[in-house]
Amino acid sequence: MSYSDASVNLALIGNCNYQALIDDEARVQWLCWPRFDSSFVFGGLVDGERGGEYSIRPRDDGYATAQEYLPNTNIVKTYFRSAGGDFEVLDFAPRFRLYERFYKPTMLVRRIRRISGRPVIRVTCKPTYDYGRVALAPKTASNHIRWKLDDAHLRLTTNASLSYIQESRPFLLDDDVYLVLTWGQPLEAPLVETCDNFYRRTRRYWETWVKHGSLPDSYQAEVIRSALALKLHQFEDTGAITAATTTSIPEHPGSGRNWDYRYCWLRDACFTLGALRRIGQFEEMEQFVQYLTNLAEDSDEVLQPVYGITGERNLTETTLDHLAGWRGDGPVRAGNAAFGQLQHDVYGEMIAAIAPLFLDLRFRDVAGAHSTALIRHLLARIDATLMEPDVGPWEKRAEQRLHTFSLLMHWAGARAAARVGERTGDASLAEDAELLARRARDIIEDRCWRPKLGFYADAVDSDEPDASLLLMVNLGFVDPRHERAASHVLETGKRLSAGDHLLYRYRHHDGIGTTEASFTVCGFWYAEALARVGRVEQAREVFEALVSHANHVGLLSEDLDPKTGAQWGNFPQTYSHVGLINAAFAINPVSGLMV
Repeated sequence: MSYSDASVNLALIGNCNYQALIDDEARVQWLCWPRFDSSFVFGGLVDGERGGEYSIRPRDDGYATAQEYLPNTNIVKTYFRSAGGDFEVLDFAPRFRLYERFYKPTMLVRRIRRISGRPVIRVTCKPTYDYGRVALAPKTASNHIRWKLDDAHLRLTTNASLSYIQESRPFLLDDDVYLVLTWGQPLEAPLVETCDNFYRRTRRYWETWVKHGSLPDSYQAEVIRSALALKLHQFEDTGAITAATTTSIPEHPGSGRNWDYRYCWLRDACFTLGALRRIGQFEEMEQFVQYLTNLAEDSDEVLQPVYGITGERNLTETTLDHLAGWRGDGPVRAGNAAFGQLQHDVYGEMIAAIAPLFLDLRFRDVAGAHSTALIRHLLARIDATLMEPDVGPWEKRAEQRLHTFSLLMHWAGARAAARVGERTGDASLAEDAELLARRARDIIEDRCWRPKLGFYADAVDSDEPDASLLLMVNLGFVDPRHERAASHVLETGKRLSAGDHLLYRYRHHDGIGTTEASFTVCGFWYAEALARVGRVEQAREVFEALVSHANHVGLLSEDLDPKTGAQWGNFPQTYSHVGLINAAFAINPVSGLMV
């Protein structure tokens, strides 16, 4: 049984320079240019009128569509069946190696191809900008339409009739139509030849990238799709990794919990890198370490939980009241006030992100360019904040507390630093780190375990469960064979259950209200933890139930409605796909057997 909701029937494409969401009727519902966090050029996702339009459809109603990715790629096809004839739309963002670097232009390529009959189609391209405040006037040239912005041009180059497109007038599809929309740099090359060449090279790039990864014995299609989605969330120019593609899709109907996730949460990025490393992809880690190093060089003692994709510190949160919101469920926000919060877990997570450079011999040359000074700096911050309250991993807008999750990340970061010290022969680093790891462990065991309740509580002064603490088993803080492990996993799962496979993050008031939606990754954390404590069949049941909520092309959002199973929250969510990958490997480890 599928629980996917038609409202998120969207396919993600991109090239690590930009992202776009194409719905199952080939409409570009979300495209922010020139960067992940820029204004949308097409934003029908948050306002059907002010969001502009870029659509391809049959002239007459009564058609049917189907959509799929080309296998092992981020290239999507949408099929149309109509009374006049059938056709397909191919969408992709060019990405391939060129002159010892990756060519990733701010360019959307669309190809329309007749399959059968005599289809009559209509192409509409009406971009907007400044979040729908600016109406762009088109100007027609010999083979393109141009829209002028203050500091750039949008340009649509095509072999179709410009008049038909500008007037949204139907025309007979009797030959392949190519549409190339660019920002700034126009396409100055043979249209058909260039598009076909870009398509072949882009397809080959993605297929090769997938081939170089490792897969579990089962759930390979789900892991591949998740990995491809994660890859598209790295802004390659700086190495930043964003939490999601979108802004302001509410966590549940009428919640007002509409946040902008187009920024780099250090925590999310750390877990994303861990999942990519698990499948054997490493270049993303090297790029992110450069981003983190630059943040550290440009910051004071304190790391923020979230930064802009080029390292911006101030992400002032504004409400865009002129936009209706997703399904009319506003508000729409740009920016995120979480940049000003204290989340002390980031220091341990950043050590965990950097440590593989020193621990994996394949990165010996790369590690040589990095001293352990940054790890020492982060370790000092763990020491300084070990007993300091913060808002916790869920960015609660309530009273700060000494959260167990932050202590867990302190422990994980200190353990990683100790290993780096041992590997590099830095005895003082290893000793200091081990001391900190023991201190963090002692606090958790002495003040966070609730023997009468059978689980670790969310803070030293709380008796509330928290789904993020399932990671105590998944990260190895609690030995899966220890009696506390199974108790903690089962009691946490029972108390936070939103159904037999969905989990809430927590159930107590968070300064805003009570949360009604289940958090997708929590279910995958639960499945992973179940597998690690030996309950593999139960883990498999939870995993497969969660995967059934994915949309028609295998993508997952942030939240799931416990009553309907519908996807809510920003989309696609990196956390959700990280959780899927990790749970899949826990349930079905790579066998390494020759078959």
